[in-house]
Amino acid sequence: MCAHIMVAEDDPKQAELMRRYLEHEHHSVTLVHDGRSAIDEARRLRPALLVLDLMLPVVDGLDVARILRAESTVPILMLTARSSEEDLLLGLDLGADDYMTKPFSPRELTARVRAILRRLSEPAASAPGALLRIGPLTVDPLRHLVELDGVPVTITPGEFRLLQTLAAEPERVFSREQLLEHMHGFDRFITTRTIDVHVMNVRKKIEPHPRHPRYLVTVFGVGYKLTEGTPADAP
Repeated sequence: MCAHIMVAEDDPKQAELMRRYLEHEHHSVTLVHDGRSAIDEARRLRPALLVLDLMLPVVDGLDVARILRAESTVPILMLTARSSEEDLLLGLDLGADDYMTKPFSPRELTARVRAILRRLSEPAASAPGALLRIGPLTVDPLRHLVELDGVPVTITPGEFRLLQTLAAEPERVFSREQLLEHMHGFDRFITTRTIDVHVMNVRKKIEPHPRHPRYLVTVFGVGYKLTEGTPADAP
């Protein structure tokens, strides 16, 4: 699958290496070297994927992700030299779709890019066109759209995959491991904590009271399920 990819990396040698490997995969690549340029060029070019280093000058990568995620669903692959779980969860909380720590091999980068682009294409390619409805929620796999009481919800690709999986089998309880397999396959780099972060972010967008979820509920000791909810569920 060929795509237009933007790489935001302040190290020119590292950026050029990534460009060469991605172009070898037949992608077109735009390089930027600071956060301000990443924001401006992402708005102008609307890339299919943004490879984003967190340690950027002018505007750091976390702020770039925060700004772009507020106005776009562009998939984001974050790069950082920091490898703590807190950094991983913060990146995911800002809407990153995947995360790589430095140093990494260019082959790993291209594999991650392929995986993200493949996951993006799968819902549209396999969707029968039928809407998934549960309570006030509508999940449209064909248009990659989520609505709450008829109002569109801004949602990231990872969050959409979570809701699509749950909405396809309402009331079914999925373990974190099952959700991870549905969303990412057997990706050894992704952990079950990723699911928790996606759930937290989705709740902020669809729940009247995210701390007391009515629709995306926890089944303690098992996992999560999507349910129609009732007024009695409200706190």
